[in-house]
Amino acid sequence: MVIQLKKAYRIKKNEEFQAIFKHGKSFANRQLVIYYKYKQKQTHFRVGLSVGKKIGNAVTRNRVKRYLRECFIHLEDDILPDLDIVIIARQPASEMDYKAFKSSLLHLLSRQRLLKNKRESRK
Repeated sequence: MVIQLKKAYRIKKNEEFQAIFKHGKSFANRQLVIYYKYKQKQTHFRVGLSVGKKIGNAVTRNRVKRYLRECFIHLEDDILPDLDIVIIARQPASEMDYKAFKSSLLHLLSRQRLLKNKRESRK
């Protein structure tokens, strides 16, 4: 069975992307850049993905996006609900597997304290 990131969890509109770029905060590691902005009265986080043509051909770019969506599905209960997040993949992301994406994403999210406390998420 294929589990998909719900449509309500996605950022699609260019205006929303631009608002996050302009008013949000950013941080990065070698593989990923994350922009985030707090949005009050939101019941769940939302994610926008950007994978440019420098990453590779369409097959590679789609694989990167699939891996990132899968990471967010598995981290759904651990990420703060009042966030809008935009992920931009960098060149080294084209050679990563799912496990590497998950550890890279966890590293960035925990470094910026965008994850719930472990005690809260277990309730």
